[in-house]
Amino acid sequence: MIYDIDFETMPREALEAIQLRRLQSTLENVYAKVPFYQKKFKEAGLVPGDIRSLKDLSLLPFTTKQDLRDNYPYGMFAVPMESVVRIHASSGTTGSPTVVGYTRRDIDTWSNLMARALSAGGATRGDIIHNAYGYGLFTGGLGVHYGAEKLGASVIPVSGGNTKRQIVIMKDFGPTILTATPSYTLHLAEVAKEMGFSLADLNFKFGIFGAEPWSENMRKELEETLGIDAVDIYGLSEVMGPGVAIECHEAKNGLHIFEDHFIPEIIDPITEEILPYGETGELVFTSITKEAFPIIRYRTRDITSLHPEPCICGRTHIRMKRVSGRTDDMLIIRGVNVFPSQIESVLMKSSDTTPHYQLVVDRENNLDTLTVKVEVSETLFADEIRMLQNTEKKISKDIKEYLGVSAKVMLVEPKSIARSEGKAVRVIDNRKR
Repeated sequence: MIYDIDFETMPREALEAIQLRRLQSTLENVYAKVPFYQKKFKEAGLVPGDIRSLKDLSLLPFTTKQDLRDNYPYGMFAVPMESVVRIHASSGTTGSPTVVGYTRRDIDTWSNLMARALSAGGATRGDIIHNAYGYGLFTGGLGVHYGAEKLGASVIPVSGGNTKRQIVIMKDFGPTILTATPSYTLHLAEVAKEMGFSLADLNFKFGIFGAEPWSENMRKELEETLGIDAVDIYGLSEVMGPGVAIECHEAKNGLHIFEDHFIPEIIDPITEEILPYGETGELVFTSITKEAFPIIRYRTRDITSLHPEPCICGRTHIRMKRVSGRTDDMLIIRGVNVFPSQIESVLMKSSDTTPHYQLVVDRENNLDTLTVKVEVSETLFADEIRMLQNTEKKISKDIKEYLGVSAKVMLVEPKSIARSEGKAVRVIDNRKR
């Protein structure tokens, strides 16, 4: 089902006309009300009236996460605080948190976008949604919650944590849609198995997973473990929250970006040159309907590509490939660029290991070293311990062939890598200490 068929299947020419009109209105607004943007525009020698076509977007300066931190907490808001009805923020683990605000209309817009997204992911009014994204300053939980209510589905606001209790609720309440991070979902399945049953025996039909990069092999693992269709959802608080883009369950081949609200670009992260469709680079977003916190050419640091080809679902909005990593998550090991999701893709081809892993980077004798810790399956650990060395060598060889970088593979006992109730911690980079 397409939730908002008029906009989601709009012909390209009509869509671009709406984009330009909304972009021009947004630029007038931020120039008048946000000192940061007024200063940036003047430095670039621009006024909003200079933007006469969508191609002129490239004339505008970028916005970065550091810009948001420099204007902490409310310096980027385009409305007075009495118009802000909701405030969210990032965790701020590497600096001041990025703070975002929403007007009442923003919340309604976000709810509609999430209803679109849930519908694309397979949800209907008759479904029960088990929402295991975290509630609070993180946008995931409340974003899904409001979208589920707008769609007319029943939502269980269970949030993250209390894993055993969640599993009891899954058994007793009969949810049909699961929303969570992929890593926490695998943890739920693991704990369910310890409790004597499989999540595949429950009523789940679809899983909508996001908030961290995950591979196609992870999709296969999730689908086999839970007996569902697994779709990828994308969002970030600086642009809106979840609901910026999602895969349709019909194709599961790229995430439809809701372009009547967000204008995407792909740039070379080094040269900042705009790249054509199909080429991989850093994703940049301009929001064109936000009131409280509009953002212009925001560098997301996410690595992907854009594809305009028609989709079997009938939606006309452009699709982005699954995010392969982030420029700030990218590891440079002896001159080779490595993303955790690439390592994951190799690991999940092995039947002897589980999807629980961690990358440890060190520097020894002025040379970078990469150690991949990955848990072995319980069957292997119990019955075939003598094969561990051969498995380590094989995975090391596969990583070398796939990524061109040498890595020491360390197989560890089941459940020895810490589990997360939200985003998994995949990298420990000791070079930064």
